[in-house]
Amino acid sequence: MLRMSFVAPSIGMKSTRRYSPVLVGIRDMVLHGDLAPGERVREYQLARKLGAPHRHVRESLPILAQEGMLAQLETREYVVRAFTIQEITDAIEVRGALEGLAGRLLAEHGPPRWMIRALHQCLLDGDTILAKRHLVGADEIHYGEMNRQFHSLIVHGPGSKAIIDAVESNSRIPFVSPSAIAFARIDLPRTHYLMKYAHAQHDAIIRAIERGQGQRAAALLCEHAYETKARVMLAHSTRHLISLGLAF
Repeated sequence: MLRMSFVAPSIGMKSTRRYSPVLVGIRDMVLHGDLAPGERVREYQLARKLGAPHRHVRESLPILAQEGMLAQLETREYVVRAFTIQEITDAIEVRGALEGLAGRLLAEHGPPRWMIRALHQCLLDGDTILAKRHLVGADEIHYGEMNRQFHSLIVHGPGSKAIIDAVESNSRIPFVSPSAIAFARIDLPRTHYLMKYAHAQHDAIIRAIERGQGQRAAALLCEHAYETKARVMLAHSTRHLISLGLAF
């Protein structure tokens, strides 16, 4: 009988915490057009605009490149990447399918107790963020960290290198990574509603995994991807993604 090897995700929630304000700041500059597609990222100028140490800006750029927001040139400089809205939403669907496979494997083989505890901690963290019934700027950082941890546990849990590699490759497209939360700031109440619904899906996903319901876990994770698409489309409709050169 094939035995599953469950592993903890290699990147924890605290790994980028000190850079989080810088990461959110640069994402916002891209979203609002302050950094245009193809534009070189100038570290010292960014540090001055963000009021952040130059070192934090420099160390944030590879993280944003992993998210697909930036591309590194042969000169080791970074430029803003451009993608169409269709490429982004297609990649989100691919993420849902891959996570669905991981979730099914977790449910069918039974996750260890430490993983269930970690997933429930994500639920508590998300509940705390959403309990005040409105969103503030810092929520973008905190929810992104929680969301990254939740999805990382699902993806890394079965210990499948094929799934992990495929997810990492797919996440190089902007706004596909679970940590790359994009608020539609013109309609924060609607954004809060969508995030609350998506977080309720987190609860349902955990319950399905705990009960060994593999097919249900897979279906819920695929549906969860559609909610991510809805948030991206909301940001797109309010023209907050115009700087990415999207086709309107």
